[in-house]
Parts: sequence; structure tokens; C-alpha cells
Amino acid sequence: MKKYNNKPNAIGKILCQERKKKGYSKTALCRKLELLGIEFDRNEIYRIENFRMSVKDFELIAFATVLDLDMNKLKEIILQDEYNDMI
Repeated sequence: MKKYNNKPNAIGKILCQERKKKGYSKTALCRKLELLGIEFDRNEIYRIENFRMSVKDFELIAFATVLDLDMNKLKEIILQDEYNDMI
């Protein structure tokens, strides 16, 4: 499996923070994603948030849409986290 910073995805922590900020349970997030045609179960959300599962590009777009995240801001957060991990 390909990895970014030795993790299978770059958004696990951000997904968890933003999901909780919106007040969504893992199940509620899955239901909102279903409306976009993206099927996840709560276990898969858990695995993404805990860096145990990769995320496809269309899934990233769906997460950003449901959580109302700007893709440029998301990129900045990811790069900032990468920088902080290096310090």
C-alpha cells in the first residue's frame, strides 16, 4: 500500500476533528455521504480516522463537500500537519 508520511491517508485527524465540530457521529457522516452516492460504514470511518485505511480522490471530495471544507484550506491543513510532524 502506498503511504503519505508513513500513513495510508493524509486526512484522518482532520476528518475526525471536522466531523466532531459539525456534531456528526460516524453513522451520521455515512448517511450524508450516501446522499452523494458514496457508501461507507462507521467502521470504515473509524479506520480512516485512525490511519488504517486509504482514501480515494472522489471520497476526499465527498468528505470535503459533506463537511463543508474548502479544498485549498484542506491542503493547507495537511501541509501544516506535515510540517509540524517534522519538527
